[in-house]
Amino acid sequence: MEAKLNHFDEAGNAVMVDVTGKEPTFRAAVAEGTIRVSRPVLEAIVEGTAAKGDVLGVARVAGIQAVKRTWELIPLCHPLMLTHASIDFDILEADCAVRARCTVKLSGKTGVEMEALTGVSVALLTIYDMCKAMDKSMELTEIHLVHKEGGKSGVYDRG
Repeated sequence: MEAKLNHFDEAGNAVMVDVTGKEPTFRAAVAEGTIRVSRPVLEAIVEGTAAKGDVLGVARVAGIQAVKRTWELIPLCHPLMLTHASIDFDILEADCAVRARCTVKLSGKTGVEMEALTGVSVALLTIYDMCKAMDKSMELTEIHLVHKEGGKSGVYDRG
């Protein structure tokens, strides 16, 4: 069975989904992504010697800020009263990469998957921006939803 696309009206016009009648419930989402970098870039990130400063600290703040502004970036997203947003990083030495993980929570009428995906994407883009003078060949990869809960579709865990 094909899912109905709910961002379009009967005439095919784009609309924001009407959540007026829905009851608020707990919602959460986690997204991850990776940036592959050169060994010198990874060392600068880990050692805190990048010319632009604390790469992961700035990327964390940028990701959280992006979570809060997702509704301004993605045209049909609702503005949300978030109760939690965080960005965490893992250094993947063997892969010469940094993995970012964004967690978002709220009690509301719509999910936070787009906020988590936006947060992780902007965190990775910020790492790129802060390190591009050292290496322009960095690669953002594997951006995906890991987990979501709440709403009528229930729990999703990436297999």
